[in-house]
Amino acid sequence: VLRVGVDQPEGIMSSRGTPDRRRTSSSRSGGKPSGKRSGPPRGRSGAPPSGRSSGRPSGSTAGGSSGKGAGSKGAGGAKGLGGRQVEGRQAVRELLIADRRKVHEIWISAELEGDAGVADIVEIAGAKRVPVLHVAKAKLEREARSEAPQGVLAHAAEIPEAELGQLIRGTGKTPPFLVAVDGVTDPGNLGAVIRSCDGAGVSGLLLPRHRAVHITPTTAKASAGAVEYVPMTLVPGLPNALEQLRQHGIWIVGLDDGADRELFDLGDLAVEPICVVLGAEGAGLSRLVRQRCDATLSIPMAGGVSSLNVSAAAAISLYEVSRSRRRLP
Repeated sequence: VLRVGVDQPEGIMSSRGTPDRRRTSSSRSGGKPSGKRSGPPRGRSGAPPSGRSSGRPSGSTAGGSSGKGAGSKGAGGAKGLGGRQVEGRQAVRELLIADRRKVHEIWISAELEGDAGVADIVEIAGAKRVPVLHVAKAKLEREARSEAPQGVLAHAAEIPEAELGQLIRGTGKTPPFLVAVDGVTDPGNLGAVIRSCDGAGVSGLLLPRHRAVHITPTTAKASAGAVEYVPMTLVPGLPNALEQLRQHGIWIVGLDDGADRELFDLGDLAVEPICVVLGAEGAGLSRLVRQRCDATLSIPMAGGVSSLNVSAAAAISLYEVSRSRRRLP
């Protein structure tokens, strides 16, 4: 579903495969200076930073919903990221190991008392002085908000939110590698996306504050605990946040099944500061988000269906960027 199509029709690459400093104008006008952008990035005509590949892509989508939609209840509050209830053995295990937030207590089904499958959870909790309560299976399942809590759940403080400015600045070791999610509402899909973000080395995730799912028990479980490791921030308006990224020299690349070029044509752009934008299930990228993208890419589909689920598209695209970055010092 995701092809990598650049909106600029010509003048993207020179004959030697290096960026052509003559950029064809798209819906924006203006130019991208080398290094950080100076002035509004709308419609750049200036040269991209040294080493950048073809012009910036623009908007994109990864359709398809795979999650159950369960888990919205008990998400942990509308104002923050959520995550106050964690369910599933691996998710609870990583909650304890990561040690990023306070864990109030852990519930384990009474029929699992002494079971080897949860012994390490009990041991780690004991070492961290987290109370472990063995409760009736029926009580635990009533409290659970995911379909299969595996006899384990935890109550914890909300997931700490990163600052957008911090994600833009990065660590200084490698260029920022960000992901933005545009209106994904399925908690299982979001959890799978976060798991891929962690595995591919994404340095930050942007989530819309409104009309999108945050960290529910289902999300945390589907992420296999990756919610404890990926820095995340809530933004009141994704289009404005993407514009802010562009102002700081970060390329915005959207996944879109209607793009003219394929993801595998991304080239040297992958090693630049980049934000990959994933669209909502079915609807894809919203109009305003698409307008903020510098390039749109698609994943080639050789079969009968036209697109991939958003979490599958995320895995492919993020690991393509990660593969290119392996050559960085």
